[in-house]
Amino acid sequence: MADIAEQVRRIIAEQLMVELDEVTDDASFIEDLGADSLDTVEMIMEIEDEFGIEIPDEDAEKLQTVGQAIEYIKQKVEAQQAKAA
Repeated sequence: MADIAEQVRRIIAEQLMVELDEVTDDASFIEDLGADSLDTVEMIMEIEDEFGIEIPDEDAEKLQTVGQAIEYIKQKVEAQQAKAA
């Protein structure tokens, strides 16, 4: 399986139509990457599909930067894998 952080960065870059090198851990979705609320919803849906996880709306609203999203997704994926084991 490819590195989770790289997969998340690729999805974000594709969804927001930005260069991959702009998708840094401290980049804000709205301020730095130009996302609007619809972009954010579509990005979350794509991440959910890619990783087979569910991200509740209240959690999604708290994810302001790429780094926050990556850490959150890593935790969700690891928890899901632990349940499956």
